[in-house]
Amino acid sequence: MNPNITIKPMQTAEEADGKAYVHWKAWHETYSGLIDTDYLAKHTLEKCKAVALRASDTVFVAKDGERVIGFVGFGAYRDKSVTDLGEVYGIYVLKEYQKQGIGYALMNAAVEGLSGYAKIALWVLHGNEKAISFYKRYGFRFDGAEMPVTMGTPNVELRMIHER
Repeated sequence: MNPNITIKPMQTAEEADGKAYVHWKAWHETYSGLIDTDYLAKHTLEKCKAVALRASDTVFVAKDGERVIGFVGFGAYRDKSVTDLGEVYGIYVLKEYQKQGIGYALMNAAVEGLSGYAKIALWVLHGNEKAISFYKRYGFRFDGAEMPVTMGTPNVELRMIHER
């Protein structure tokens, strides 16, 4: 990984703005062709800024100098009926920075931050083969759980689990 890249907890308003930009830009880079075009168009930078400002989960950012180029959000599994499972809520790296080890570094930060859990879950959009391949290389495996989601049109998210 480039020595100018740092991974750190998100702490400043500037980092939250950078996280919002990555969230917006990476969604458009990743989900174009996978989800409804009109739905994707409604995923605006302003909405991402609002999400970044109210995020209550733990967020680490990847920075190239002062520029935020990726992030990972994680915490306890969102389904409160399950208490022994951590969750990676989202991990995104700008396309121009992919395949440089930054995603692995972010995932390492999340796995370390979730060290109190024997298992970690994440949800991935069916058809997002690039992400699925990354998660498999990291050690995540499908457990058979599926969740229907509507993103303008019906879609399915698949759950993957990482066991220590």
